[in-house]
Amino acid sequence: MRIMKPVSHRVLALLLAGFILPAALAFGAKSKAPKVDINTATQEQLEALPGVGEAYAKKIVAGRPYSSVADLSKAGLPASTIDKITPLVSASKPKKETAAKTAEPKPAKTEKAAKSSSASSSAAAAPAAAAAPASSGAPGPGPATRSTSSKSATAADVAARPAPAKGMVWVNTATKVYHYEGDQWYGKTKEGKYMTEQDAIKAGYRASKEGAPKN
Repeated sequence: MRIMKPVSHRVLALLLAGFILPAALAFGAKSKAPKVDINTATQEQLEALPGVGEAYAKKIVAGRPYSSVADLSKAGLPASTIDKITPLVSASKPKKETAAKTAEPKPAKTEKAAKSSSASSSAAAAPAAAAAPASSGAPGPGPATRSTSSKSATAADVAARPAPAKGMVWVNTATKVYHYEGDQWYGKTKEGKYMTEQDAIKAGYRASKEGAPKN
């Protein structure tokens, strides 16, 4: 019996060491683990916290930012759950300056763009205003003069198509008018054909106002 007592004490000491040492190591590891930032943590990291789960994790993400862990009550977390996770979490301070700069509108750029557009419009209008007096100084030819000169120039430039026989008239099929030889439009209109004057009259065509050439 005297020999067994020391042996039993040793066994008991070894058993106690086997339970206490892992627990101490686990406690030390937990104490050294970084805290979860409730303002920057992912939804999965929040779900891993005791008593949080998927539903509360989504609410925490939606209610950011938080100035303290106690603000989690705004996300609907019970006070008991907040007490449990308080040692495991932290609340980083949101960057107010950055948030203010992001949310603040930038009217300066808009004003610059408006000024630039106004300057471009003024620059474009200046040449037009300068050209207007110059063009209005000398009156140009009237519509009738321009039309007559344009037609004369066109008739002179177009080469006449030769008549198949002497004494035929040139019929402008577009205007229903026929022209005599010597007329400026004789054989020169875009649409037309040569016919005898009798056939042209039968077909309903009328003679040009210039009339037949005088011998």
